[in-house]
Amino acid sequence: MPQLGESIAEATIVSVGIKVGEQVKGDQEVIEVETNKAVMSVTTPCPGRVEELLVEIRQSYPVGAVLGYLDASDEEAAKLGLDAAPSPLAPHPGEEATSAKSAATAGVAPTVRGLPVPAHAAGASYMSPRMKARMNELGLHAADLAGIAGSGAAGRVTIEDLEKFLSSLEKNEMTPASTMRVAVADAMRRSWTRPLATVALPVILDPVLTHRRGSNPKPGPALYALRALGIALSENRAPAGRLIGDRVVHPAAIDIGFAVEADDGVLVPVLRDVDRKTLKDLTPRYNDLVELARQRRLPAGATGGSVATVTNFGTFGLTWATPIPLPEQTLVLGMGAGRVAPNWDPEKKQFLPVTEINLTLSFDHRVLDGGAAGRLLARVAALLADPKGL
Repeated sequence: MPQLGESIAEATIVSVGIKVGEQVKGDQEVIEVETNKAVMSVTTPCPGRVEELLVEIRQSYPVGAVLGYLDASDEEAAKLGLDAAPSPLAPHPGEEATSAKSAATAGVAPTVRGLPVPAHAAGASYMSPRMKARMNELGLHAADLAGIAGSGAAGRVTIEDLEKFLSSLEKNEMTPASTMRVAVADAMRRSWTRPLATVALPVILDPVLTHRRGSNPKPGPALYALRALGIALSENRAPAGRLIGDRVVHPAAIDIGFAVEADDGVLVPVLRDVDRKTLKDLTPRYNDLVELARQRRLPAGATGGSVATVTNFGTFGLTWATPIPLPEQTLVLGMGAGRVAPNWDPEKKQFLPVTEINLTLSFDHRVLDGGAAGRLLARVAALLADPKGL
């Protein structure tokens, strides 16, 4: 098997265009192989007669593997520098043909070291077409195989490694993943294909808590942040844009979702036109959607189409987190758990206890940079400091 390109460590046999005993010409295309990049041809090194073939259709073989033998003249062998003693990689058919054949059909054991595969290649980063086909058959993703140690050339994960890994799973207790869990996993895989970053800011929550105590009905803490984010985005819609090709698509409406934990997953109901409705107007709809989400009875129009999500991870006692935006969104605003912290009062010239939370903003770094994200987060914090304006 020749080196078919940079980072190509193995190839899968697609078809064989010759038979044992057939005469071939030099540089004749005899075997068609498929790599993770393209379908290519393996050619004969010189004219001769096909002595033996060691390949099987749909089997993968590493670069340097013996695919077959040609009975060539002494003159042709000398031109190729093969008139010397046989190399360990190419045993003489009369001596080690049997072992070579069994090794070739057994799998893709590496026979060449120092292949031009990137040094960071690990796990299932480089997969043969046969591996991809098998994974598609099983509904697996590259992330599912990240923990497999490859035995192929340059640490490549082979089909044998995959089958061995699958066999080992049978020894463990397994339960079927729920439809929601599979959907969440798929969304997070797609989200993680983008460069994501997070900025954070400590925010004093006392003004919000005081305002909430005097409200009827009482808005949830996440609703305050949601409304503040809606106002901030209405003032500058650029951070809510989505990068599609070489264009940034700006939202026609400020619709923002909020995360609600449900059975074995998370649902994200959406409030529409957040920038045009007051906090008081949003509260009844928000409370209704929370209950419907927990019952997993959200109507079709109550999900999707939002520009951002607000998540209150503080309900789990977490003070800091880096939530991931949904695939169709650029932003996710997170709220941490409140904790009592000392705050300097310049008028009284002393530290006073306040309730402080960490406000985080995770964003698609292709659409906005840290400065723009920081300014957006600072504007949200300023709006929360005066909740009467919400």
